[in-house]
Amino acid sequence: MENFNLNQSIEILERTPQVLDHLLSGLSDEWIFTNEGADTWSPYDIVGHLIHGEKTDWMTRLEIILSDSENRTFAPFDRFAQFEDSKGKSLAELLSTFKTLRMENLVRLKALNLSSDLNDQQGIHPAFGSVTLSELLSTWVVHDLNHINQITRVLAHRYQSDVGPWKAYLKVLSI
Repeated sequence: MENFNLNQSIEILERTPQVLDHLLSGLSDEWIFTNEGADTWSPYDIVGHLIHGEKTDWMTRLEIILSDSENRTFAPFDRFAQFEDSKGKSLAELLSTFKTLRMENLVRLKALNLSSDLNDQQGIHPAFGSVTLSELLSTWVVHDLNHINQITRVLAHRYQSDVGPWKAYLKVLSI
């Protein structure tokens, strides 16, 4: 059974910037730049990654799927672009940029007035091959939720050794 519903997807996509703003604004650097060890991302890095996606991934790929072009192949997504793009920026700047870009993308998305008969229209992902419009939009939603989960896990990890025996009851620390 397919659960995808564009309007319900937008409900999540609209809230992500506010969730991140409430969760992260005003926190000390010890929280913002903490990570889970080598080659892991901090909350700061994750917000930068979400910005890069707003600029180059979701709407760009949606437009490729909807295009009349014979070549509907997506450009590869640079999952690490945030490390260069975020340099010298504060978390407040990143959160503001993310909010602005997301709002702009959702205005564009809503203006398309997509009907469900387009859900099966396809593009070509460089790693996965054929993907549908509904898969892309579903992934956008789950990608947001995945990174919200990641941020809360990273924040919890900071106190992993401080919770003592309660660690046994805190699943976020055993993921």
